[in-house]
Amino acid sequence: MIRILTVADRSRWPTAFESMHADRKRVFIDQLKWNLTHLAGLEVDQYDHGDAVYIVVLDDETGLHRGSVRLLRTDQPHILGDLFPTLCAEAPPRDPAIREITRLCISPDCPPSARVQVRRMLMSALVRYAAATRLTGFSAVTDVAFMSKVAATGWRCRPLGLPKQFDGLDLAALFIDIDDSTVELLRRAGTWVEHEEAPAASVLA
Repeated sequence: MIRILTVADRSRWPTAFESMHADRKRVFIDQLKWNLTHLAGLEVDQYDHGDAVYIVVLDDETGLHRGSVRLLRTDQPHILGDLFPTLCAEAPPRDPAIREITRLCISPDCPPSARVQVRRMLMSALVRYAAATRLTGFSAVTDVAFMSKVAATGWRCRPLGLPKQFDGLDLAALFIDIDDSTVELLRRAGTWVEHEEAPAASVLA
């Protein structure tokens, strides 16, 4: 199942939040060796605040995290604008109708046969969320090697500048345009997932 959550939902979904932050630590710190802070086995940073929105795929039986993304407002402090503005040839996008995609994470416990489907569920949910909240696009900082996977989803995306190296990682900033044609583009690419839950009304208010 897919849930769209904020920090205000933590008390109602404690298993979802704890397992998500634990998986983020396992993926980004243990596996990818990113220089991030962690506490008690959980990866949490200054952007995990009340305005962050989490799109989370949960196991239907256990409620444990299987995959997630975090969305940040670009008209407020966010990762591209704060930490990696030099990845953009011009000023980083800042607009209330644009969100930054961060912390795309697939659980290490997710079976290999299910990982692609979880990623597609997240991508489709992002498009639904954008439509429901009238967003025009997403920005993101990504490893250069991952950019081809983003394009393969069917999203119409473009680089915001030339890649640069940070802490041994080749990073790039990209922008994903969202409009009335996006769903059809994902369908053509075979990555659109039908019949997922709509975004929670409390998140959209």
